[in-house]
Amino acid sequence: MVEYQPISPSKPFFSIIIAVYNDWIALSPCLRSLAQQIHGPTFEVIVVDDGSMDAAPEVIRQWVDYLPLSIVRQSHAGISAARNYGIRISRSSILLFVDADCRLQTDCLTALGSTITNSPQHNYFQLHVVGDCSGTLGRAEDLRLRSFQEYMLQPDGRIRYLNTAGFAIRRSAVNIEKGLFDPIALRAEDTLLLANLMQCGELPFFVADATVQHAVSLSLIACLLKDIRSAIIEGRTYDIIASKGVKIRVSHRQRWRVLWFTWKAAGQPSFGRSAWFVLVARQTVQRIISFGYGLVRVRPKAPASTNCVSRQ
Repeated sequence: MVEYQPISPSKPFFSIIIAVYNDWIALSPCLRSLAQQIHGPTFEVIVVDDGSMDAAPEVIRQWVDYLPLSIVRQSHAGISAARNYGIRISRSSILLFVDADCRLQTDCLTALGSTITNSPQHNYFQLHVVGDCSGTLGRAEDLRLRSFQEYMLQPDGRIRYLNTAGFAIRRSAVNIEKGLFDPIALRAEDTLLLANLMQCGELPFFVADATVQHAVSLSLIACLLKDIRSAIIEGRTYDIIASKGVKIRVSHRQRWRVLWFTWKAAGQPSFGRSAWFVLVARQTVQRIISFGYGLVRVRPKAPASTNCVSRQ
């Protein structure tokens, strides 16, 4: 159901798709960061409400005065289905996925647009995702994101990492009707997408100067509870990935290397050791839950085939 959709004769360069489920408070700063993009390519913003308890409030609807904003609503079906819905009603040649609790750096779209224009050989683009360092939880998130992206960056500029807090793809590489994301994946849908790309020998190109900041507004206890719920749901997605025969998770040795890397980085004044301990606590909880889930899971059978690149 379309709540609001502006009429625009021009075709934008970007279609920015944001799936929302009861995230209205976090969304407003995200939309503000889009309104502050300076001299960037043209874009449309598609907010897909995945059956939130309440429809978009006035504080969100008022952004239609400042942005080419469409707000659409569907019955609750999960983030993957919501993003696929956004894809179907999009109009641009470049699809950009952003999370509701993220904020784009002022020149983000300019940098991303320039890279995409000058990189016709690439179809997939991973933006540089960082954390909000205003608090300990945010610094821990920033430490995790920066360290992991640096570790996963390949010599050719591609990255063995995909985070839909900031991910772009050419429309020509998407089956518009079928969608890009597997609706079965209620969490870790971006990791499943990465596994599909890796299965076909593809990796996203890393755009280091197109920065998206992920904000963490929860308390430590709330984050840990969310991590527990997420780890359980993500386990099902990782079963699907395992059935494909794609190695997506880092080994224990690599995990220790990343941990040591983050420990050294945490020594910098901008982070602090407290951020490192918060990071370790969250990852420990996730690993314990994942291990427990692994003891009782029944893995699905591998799919018969995978379409590497789907055309419209």
